Amino acid sequence: MVRIGIFLVVSAAIVILSWRSLIDSRSHGFYRFFAFEFLIALILLNSPLWFEKPLLPRQLLSWLLGAISIVLAAEGFRLLHVVGRPAPNVGNRTDLAFERTTALVTVGAYRFIRHPLYGSLLALVWCAYLKAPTDLYSIVLALGVTGFLVATAQFEERENLIHFGPTYKAYMQRTWRFLPFLF
Repeated sequence: MVRIGIFLVVSAAIVILSWRSLIDSRSHGFYRFFAFEFLIALILLNSPLWFEKPLLPRQLLSWLLGAISIVLAAEGFRLLHVVGRPAPNVGNRTDLAFERTTALVTVGAYRFIRHPLYGSLLALVWCAYLKAPTDLYSIVLALGVTGFLVATAQFEERENLIHFGPTYKAYMQRTWRFLPFLF
């Protein structure tokens, strides 16, 4: 019952942050909303198993993915703020404040991957999935989040091509979407 309450409260917060995106299915935020919803469900579903048998190989891999998620998120947000220099009048009306960058960020984690923040979420998804890898609901939710994050990235790339033009196209050709040298 507590997990359902947490899900409802967190979902309400995400709806408040995402309401503009929810009325525009061409916005990357539309798909990101569903990725967050599935991710919250996955984390809460597997939360009772989070610390169970912490030295199992799958648990150790899970913790590694969780650490990667934290590092990528911190670096991604820092670079967007420092290098991207968000401004209130830039970007789409559906963008969140930190996404309204005035400069294309191509340094740090962004030097190798276009979406460190979505990469961070993917690491978190698979971190949470590994807590109960044989559970059908975990598999469905993890694949759902992954699919929504891929869609989010694709829609955001279309928006960035419009916003940054040929510079972004060249950037896309020399970087990977989520994982250097793989994907």
